Amino acid sequence: MTAQLRPSVAVCPGCVAGPDGPVQDAPKEARIALSLPSIHCQACISAVERGLSATPGVHSARVNLTLKRAMIEADPEVRAVDLIPVVEGLGYEAHELDATALSATQNDKAGRDLLMRLAVAGFASMNVMLLSVSVWSGATDATRDMFHWISAAIALPAIAFSAQPFFVNAWSALRVRRLNMDVPIVLAIVLALTTSLWETSLSGEHAYFDAALTLTFFLLAGRYLDYRTRAVARSAAEELTALEVPRALRVIDGDEYEVPVADLAIGDLVLVRPGGRMPVDGEIVEGQSELDRSLLTGETLPVFAAPGTCVSAGEVNLTGPLIIRATAVGEDTSLHRMADLVAIAESGRSRYTSLADSAAKLYAPGVHILSALSFLGWLAYSGDMRTALNIAAAVLIITCPCALGLAVPAVTTAASGRLFKKGMLIKHPTALERLAEVDTVVFDKTGTLTAGTPEVTNLGDHGRGDLQIALALAEASSHPLSLSLVRAARDAGIKPAKLVDVTEVPGFGTEATYRGNRVRLGRAAWVGAQQGSQTAAWLDTGAGDPVGFLFVDALRPGAEDAVKMLRASGKDVLLISGDTTGAVEDLAQRLGLSKWVAEALPQDKVQRVQALTDDGCKVLMVGDGLNDTAALAAAHVSISPASALDAARVASDIVLLGQDLAPIADAVDTAQRATRRIRENFRIATVYNLIAVPLAVVGLATPLIAALAMSSSSITVSLNALRLR
Repeated sequence: MTAQLRPSVAVCPGCVAGPDGPVQDAPKEARIALSLPSIHCQACISAVERGLSATPGVHSARVNLTLKRAMIEADPEVRAVDLIPVVEGLGYEAHELDATALSATQNDKAGRDLLMRLAVAGFASMNVMLLSVSVWSGATDATRDMFHWISAAIALPAIAFSAQPFFVNAWSALRVRRLNMDVPIVLAIVLALTTSLWETSLSGEHAYFDAALTLTFFLLAGRYLDYRTRAVARSAAEELTALEVPRALRVIDGDEYEVPVADLAIGDLVLVRPGGRMPVDGEIVEGQSELDRSLLTGETLPVFAAPGTCVSAGEVNLTGPLIIRATAVGEDTSLHRMADLVAIAESGRSRYTSLADSAAKLYAPGVHILSALSFLGWLAYSGDMRTALNIAAAVLIITCPCALGLAVPAVTTAASGRLFKKGMLIKHPTALERLAEVDTVVFDKTGTLTAGTPEVTNLGDHGRGDLQIALALAEASSHPLSLSLVRAARDAGIKPAKLVDVTEVPGFGTEATYRGNRVRLGRAAWVGAQQGSQTAAWLDTGAGDPVGFLFVDALRPGAEDAVKMLRASGKDVLLISGDTTGAVEDLAQRLGLSKWVAEALPQDKVQRVQALTDDGCKVLMVGDGLNDTAALAAAHVSISPASALDAARVASDIVLLGQDLAPIADAVDTAQRATRRIRENFRIATVYNLIAVPLAVVGLATPLIAALAMSSSSITVSLNALRLR
């Protein structure tokens, strides 16, 4: 039987049915990780946690909605294969992950840390500002000095705590003899505090405690906005490693032993049950089945497998048990080599220079030079070290990159909010800037442009009797075409015929006896039919020639609109797939695409994306499978649907939360508008500096003017960013 898409059964990283045989080196307590891609709310979390906790042998179950993952602690005899049906019985999809391959559970410590520092800076700045209002209102002599000393007592510990991220980043840059945006920030804060303490000790009129705290608050607000615009993504290579089957069934003298995959060696015999994923590269020595290679190669048609067939780690065994002789294990498997390919591809993206980084390279040295010249000029003019230092501090404070620090995160947050409402989640901090530069879009086929489910196209061409027999045979199989046929027949009101001796023949199809005749549903050659170019399942009732049920892979909602709008906006659109030439050509014709590549291996996709990049193209890659992860990482910017494999989602910059592809074109337009807003914000910050700097240089920038200037520039930048909404 042929198929047009990956199966819905057991397409999971570790669905290897566990044996009843002995378990070697059992731990005192099992720690099991399950991926739960279909959960989406608190009700889902509660249902899964209650269901798992009520399972005998389970000690605790905790679900993380952000990672869509459940961590379970249980008795050593409890295995993931026992818990997956429990979760599926609750109505949720569940796949096993290798808990030891995942890093420690990530929490939002960095976000909470930034938020706490922001809160301290905000609270302290409000209190110091209240004291400063009294000074600005005319407080003098001892009263003014008291307010200044109270301000110092509040500002010094608050800044020591809140401004730590700036101090750490500035020191990291200075240690390697370079400048970044945090160097002028730290210099301004330190100089403001130093001159303020000096002025306070000398009973001076002006102190910059309020300006230093306000500066810290606004910059921390920018950092926090920047942090919250993306999900904390782990390495795609790490995710791929976690997808490798954590355990395997080693066969020794006819007995089965469950062992860690790390214990397997070349030459070992490994049993892979139906629905299980291959733990090693190897050769089949016993058994017949069909293999689903769609996640690895993009090939939608399951491949017949028999003794002598070579298999790769990560492929899914569909219908019959297989015994594999291992030819490559561990780091030598094809799946692990793909993880290495992703890691290499990811390194190329890190060379992208964001607009903020480009501005920092020019801004940081310019601020330092201007402040130093102001200090030297006033020292030469007045001969007063105190006056010169105060003016140098004022220049640093008033030119400190508050507006620049908010220019990018304010726009990114506004644009991310707009896209989130349309079903797109921005993960990477520079994703919008890179998306705005795109001129070429590369689509994967299977699971990306297509919906992921085969559909029967000629159900009405068959008689009711044939449909009843076909439904009864299809109900006995978990093959994706059988599942599709069952759905279509039931929707049409068909009732199954009463069959006896129903048997599924691995790799071929299902057969039974109906009114004394043998009936079969499966591959063309098995039932004596002539296979055509279209995906089909063939029915032989013993009364006449076999008849075929034809299938197509349905287009994903919005696929045609997305392609049409992208082409209308001047983008070059390509289709690159690992599927067969006929399937890819058919889809390209349906979408009106003249450029397409079929039967592409993962490395072929990466090479094609890199070749386009070398030709000066800015490539947007849209894909969902393991075979797309390296290309997603290598592209200028990348998008994956939420239904994609975890590794593909992690490798991408943007996640499409819904089924509709139409928002992709709107995302490109929003990114272009966002980039224009960022450039406008930089221009606003420049104009602000052109007005404020002369005031500071000539000695007119009092602490009040500095605080008002910083606040007004930051508010203006934020309001300009909100125009995106």
